[in-house]
Amino acid sequence: MIKTDALIIGAGPTGLFTAHQLKLIGLDCEIVDNLDKIGGQCIELYPDKPIYDIPAIPECTGEELTSNLINQLKPFDIKFHLSERVEEVKKDDGNWKVKTNSGTTFLTPNVIIAGGVGSFEPRKFPVKECEKFENKSIFYSIKDKKIFENKNVTIFGGGDSALDWAIELSKNSKVNLVHRREEFKGAQATVDKIHKLVKDGKMNLFTKFQMTSIKGEKNLESVDIKSDNEEIKTIKTDFVLGFFGLIMQLGPIANWGLNIDKKTIEVDTEKFETNQKGIYAVGDICSYAGKLKLILSGFHEGALAARACFKLARPNEKYRFEFTTSSKTIKDRLGVKID
Repeated sequence: MIKTDALIIGAGPTGLFTAHQLKLIGLDCEIVDNLDKIGGQCIELYPDKPIYDIPAIPECTGEELTSNLINQLKPFDIKFHLSERVEEVKKDDGNWKVKTNSGTTFLTPNVIIAGGVGSFEPRKFPVKECEKFENKSIFYSIKDKKIFENKNVTIFGGGDSALDWAIELSKNSKVNLVHRREEFKGAQATVDKIHKLVKDGKMNLFTKFQMTSIKGEKNLESVDIKSDNEEIKTIKTDFVLGFFGLIMQLGPIANWGLNIDKKTIEVDTEKFETNQKGIYAVGDICSYAGKLKLILSGFHEGALAARACFKLARPNEKYRFEFTTSSKTIKDRLGVKID
């Protein structure tokens, strides 16, 4: 079990800055995120799109903002638990016992939910039989491409992720690419590469087809696809990959006894605390009168929530506000040398 002063759920900009604020005031924290990378919506939805409303930064991309926030955390030793989703939050003798889907367990007096608009989850195949093969031979993301080497791989999707992985895996695997439309959403240069691989016999392409069923007992054996004109084909395959984009859900958060309003969590505006003592919500996931879904608003909310955590994490100490410009203690924590 991991004991920490505060657990942050969400590694997007608000979660990262909240961690910075916690460390500035001398509290420990760890961060959990169900995505496999740091950055939240900024990285997952608009890494290359310009952002124009960050104070003192006229323009930056989501990737640049994330990189800057990570650099701001470099003086501190913060543990990230990526590709893990918090499933349970239960009271435990004045603390919160938090458990993820990977079995990681935390004990903390403070939980800060900075989950954006909820957890990102992949759009899945509508075929019910797929469930028993999930994370075995059916995947919605790739962590280790080596498992697909010299195998038959069937990829569903028509966006950049599906096309990029089809090209990459075709180097060492037999790839079947299935898309429900004739046109692709990916970059034209990528689409051209796909057609060349098909022409050269290095990939099979099925357009205007969708999955109807899968076959296999212990192991996946084949997948049936049906065209718009009712033609049915059976593809022998070892693995199936689905790239249909992401949907955003509150997920298990809805079961934690919090006051929920239209998929957001109600908080006060003094500490950004929920109706449960020691659980806070900051960023796009929280709601209150006058709420603005801006990154700068999340920074403000995270700063106040971090300072509220001090009282529960250090009940026998008095919090003393200090400016970073003049505090020797804060500069020591940042590793700043004072002449």
